[in-house]
Amino acid sequence: MIFQQTIKNEVSAVGVGLHSGEKVKIALKPAPNNHGIVFKRVDQKNSPQIQINPFVVIDTRLSSTIGNALFKISTVEHLMSALSASGIDNILVEVTGSEIPIMDGSAISFIYLIKSAGLQNQSSSKKFVEIKEMIEVREHDKFARLEPYPGFMIDFTIDFPHPVFKAADSQVCIDFFKSSYIQDISRARTFGFMQEVEYLRSNGLAKGGSLDNAIVVDEYKIINKDGLRYKDEFVRHKILDAIGDLYMLAKPILGKFTAYKSGHDLNNKLLKKVMGKKEVWGITYLDLEKQETSALAKDYLASKNEFIHKSTDVLQ
Repeated sequence: MIFQQTIKNEVSAVGVGLHSGEKVKIALKPAPNNHGIVFKRVDQKNSPQIQINPFVVIDTRLSSTIGNALFKISTVEHLMSALSASGIDNILVEVTGSEIPIMDGSAISFIYLIKSAGLQNQSSSKKFVEIKEMIEVREHDKFARLEPYPGFMIDFTIDFPHPVFKAADSQVCIDFFKSSYIQDISRARTFGFMQEVEYLRSNGLAKGGSLDNAIVVDEYKIINKDGLRYKDEFVRHKILDAIGDLYMLAKPILGKFTAYKSGHDLNNKLLKKVMGKKEVWGITYLDLEKQETSALAKDYLASKNEFIHKSTDVLQ
């Protein structure tokens, strides 16, 4: 049987919020079996907290924002992506502000933080969300879809009418039971257009944004001096975001996610639609001892072992 995981030790980091520009401290703390992923605002009275699920997402403009009547926390998707990649089921995330720090605009800093904390197997079985039937949401020409698949695959396509977005580098398909999140996705940074950045700043947003934590594109080219980390970094970052958005289920998915021009909003609408149609999904378990799941269980564990061994290599 594959078991739930948390982290071994408490770890923390400090960074700036992408939009507020304010310094934010984030602390990751171990949590018990079946606790789930819980965010806590320790800077507010009585330290309100909220447990992750698709319905706590209250805003999808520019990032995924969770919250309730008491508080909100924005830009959670990069941390959620790293938690998904590492296989963490139970954790307490304490934050001293209304944003998760942007770090370098990718997930690699959170991967390093989780690696520093260490992973701890627990006694309860890990629950997987198995997709049993195809389900899709569409808006105009955009769509996001989940369908049955023996593993976790993402097939993502972007389409921007701009000279830096080459058609050959606008589609990526990866099976994360067989490939490396750390090497293939984790370092892909968020991106934006110069005219959008100027508009956001004039409206009191993107105060913490810089060329150190985002790829910025002007009318013709990428203005970051060091260029791209991957030749198709734009679509790879969209996959990074999608993994974080899909982990709002707080459980790993067995299925294939296909998207065309999707973003936080459509990703979340898909999860809410899934939750409303119980016939298209079910909770399942992967057991090394059972013939019908042993191959999948081995692939899943191999992908997590790769995470443990390769995470610090990427940073060097």
